[in-house]
Amino acid sequence: MSEFIEKLAAELKAKVGDEKMSKSVKFNVPDDGAVMLDDQGVRVGDEEADVTITADAETLMALFQGDLNPTAAFMTGKIKIDGDMGAAMSLSSMLG
Repeated sequence: MSEFIEKLAAELKAKVGDEKMSKSVKFNVPDDGAVMLDDQGVRVGDEEADVTITADAETLMALFQGDLNPTAAFMTGKIKIDGDMGAAMSLSSMLG
């Protein structure tokens, strides 16, 4: 597991606080690892999820820090979403 993935998990945790998701979301950074958000909260992990959001490290960090709008990132192809779009949309309001 990379140091970056640990940092990414901390940024996501700071962004969502104690909110939890009823569906599972995996943020995948190719060749680096993944961060999970579900009913247990935020953690480093690479498990099956209801929706997987794949992006490079810079893009995910910008999303979590509020510097990049999730909808704009999707529409411009900076992130790829596989799975439950409803879960992805509810996450958009959390990251907003």
